[in-house]
Amino acid sequence: MTDVEANVPQGPTSGAPDTLKTVLHVVVAVGLLYVFLVSIDLMGISFKLFGKGFAQALIKSCSNPVVGLFIGVLATSLIQSSSTTTSLTVGLVASGVLPLNFAIPLIMGANIGTTITNILVSFGFVTRREDFRRAFAGATVHDFFNLCCVILFFPIEIKFRMIEKMAIKMTGLFDSVGGVKFTSPLKTVVAPVGKALKHLLVDTFGTAQPVAGGILLGLALIALIASLVLLVKVLRVLIVQKAERFINRFLFRNDFTALILGMCLTVFAQSSSVTTSLVIPLVGAGVVTLARCYPYTLGANIGTTCTALLAALATVSATEGGSVGVTAAFAHLIFNILGIAVFYPLRIIPISAAKALARLATESKKWAIIFVIGIFFGLPLLMVMLVR
Repeated sequence: MTDVEANVPQGPTSGAPDTLKTVLHVVVAVGLLYVFLVSIDLMGISFKLFGKGFAQALIKSCSNPVVGLFIGVLATSLIQSSSTTTSLTVGLVASGVLPLNFAIPLIMGANIGTTITNILVSFGFVTRREDFRRAFAGATVHDFFNLCCVILFFPIEIKFRMIEKMAIKMTGLFDSVGGVKFTSPLKTVVAPVGKALKHLLVDTFGTAQPVAGGILLGLALIALIASLVLLVKVLRVLIVQKAERFINRFLFRNDFTALILGMCLTVFAQSSSVTTSLVIPLVGAGVVTLARCYPYTLGANIGTTCTALLAALATVSATEGGSVGVTAAFAHLIFNILGIAVFYPLRIIPISAAKALARLATESKKWAIIFVIGIFFGLPLLMVMLVR
């Protein structure tokens, strides 16, 4: 070693710039993640501004369980919130407008409809072929799980009312439970931006709600795409600095940790759409595999029912409607647990279907568009018109 080489700073000194860069990248990633979450919240607000009334009218028009299933898909796709669809359903059941056996198919349909948000997020990768293939597969594996569950359990429920009977029995165990309340810390941080923009457009400027919804949707899409593009770039830099090893070793170490992570984050965020959308950039960037994404989404399905249970238990001792709310929440929970019991061991079915569709969508984007329009809007509308 020469004298010059000996005088070159080594160790901690040379590592300091790298540490600072890592910290800066983490800060930027957190900021972009916040923008991403705000964009998801804005999408929900925008669809509610010009979709909630239509969704409520749809639910009221439910004439049989088959129609209820497809109305649940369509209504939730419009407002991008299974919680809103479930709340509307519970209110209508409590008021006597809908029987409970119609509410359960609506909840099954809501499970499918809420997954449209994931696919919209995956479209942020549409210009990058391999990223889009991974992201679209990660998004649609949730769809195929819910579709498989409905295909299997919907006919059984129509014939035997198995889920309804189990939910009623479980509700009886909680007759004296009430006063439970939970507020999402994540919503507390994210919601003010959307509320402020909505207030500015609707209350301050007097913009018509459908127009305000369109404006907010445009802002949401711009923020979503911009935050995704930049977030993936930052994530890739962090991957080089061993973030990938941390994510896979600790957060997604095995199926169980992935499932628990999905469940806990959904209880924390009180939104399965937000939780499952969070993992799509990681799947698209190749940080999280589809095999680990699958149990994560199953955990999110369980987590969203826990949130509904907390909300329902808060009113169970106050009104009859609260009791019906607990029954509906238990029905949702039982439906998802039964689905996991069957399609976690048979995970090759939804995973293979998601991979196959992702390959088609990568070859031609029309298949992705056909899937979204067909599953979430075209087929439900057609079935509602035919079956009614």
